[in-house]
Amino acid sequence: MRVAIIGATGLVGREMAAVLEKRTFPAGEIIPVASPASAGHKLHICGKDYEVKGIEQALSAKPHLALFSAGADISRNWAQEFTQQGCVVIDNSSAWRNDVDIPLVVPEVNSHVLSPQTLLVSNPNCSTIQLVVALNPVYKAYGIKRLVISTYQSVSGTGQKAVQQLRDEQQGKSALEAVYPHPIHENLIPHAGQFDEEGYTTEERKLEHETRKIMGAPEIAVTATVVRVPVLGGHSISVNIETEREFSIDDIRQLLLQGGGIVLQDEPKANIYPMPLFAQGRDEVFVGRLRKDNSHPKAFNMWIVADNLRKGAATNAVQIAEIMLNRNFLPAF
Repeated sequence: MRVAIIGATGLVGREMAAVLEKRTFPAGEIIPVASPASAGHKLHICGKDYEVKGIEQALSAKPHLALFSAGADISRNWAQEFTQQGCVVIDNSSAWRNDVDIPLVVPEVNSHVLSPQTLLVSNPNCSTIQLVVALNPVYKAYGIKRLVISTYQSVSGTGQKAVQQLRDEQQGKSALEAVYPHPIHENLIPHAGQFDEEGYTTEERKLEHETRKIMGAPEIAVTATVVRVPVLGGHSISVNIETEREFSIDDIRQLLLQGGGIVLQDEPKANIYPMPLFAQGRDEVFVGRLRKDNSHPKAFNMWIVADNLRKGAATNAVQIAEIMLNRNFLPAF
């Protein structure tokens, strides 16, 4: 199988290559694609050296699968060029997430929306992925009426320049290409994306719209605040969940223990709870700090952590590809 990675030199693209190798995805040939500045460079992927190509060269090679992670503009301009050749595209950008005709998929939650006719799949926002993995068992058992979300998102979610800005500031230097409007070292910035007329950011709106779409639950009320934090990798979420039906925390704990892709770390008296430092490089979603909301009879609080480059992006995309392969939804090769 020929697999193209569009944006292969970026943070997520490199993780996609690593995850393909780790999970022994049957990619007989990798086609790494990046900007003209990287063309001709060599990347070592799945035990072989591959030359970085331009996107037109990748299209000409007729890949069976293309993993896109080069931004929404590239995806809008090129994804359908690939699908018109019968290639399955899994897109990590925001380009198609709100399109009612494009599946927005988290395998543990809604892989049933994939079909043999699916050629373009949207990979959700990193924070949304870890959120819905943790929410899904609760929603199935008790229903969810309302979510109040606060996220604490690492700089790697913004990209390589943001990582460099934090590293420069940690060393007491001014960032050569600052991507945030304020210093991020020793600071929190309640701003990710662009602000709309109501004062919400695009990252906050993603949590609202994508959560409802993935869970197939337009009735859930969602409000969110997104904060960028001086952490290199790993996103954290605090969420207050109001359910439709009464529950016990012990029952919630049992549901999460049985939930796919979830690791429960909920022994606070022993200082065991999810933290981004220990989620890095892992593919699971870590959940803890479960506690009843004493201000409401049908609400509780939960803390969720995951590696935003792995389960929040690369791993989720490769898991989608694995499901499509196992169901014979990928083109013959």
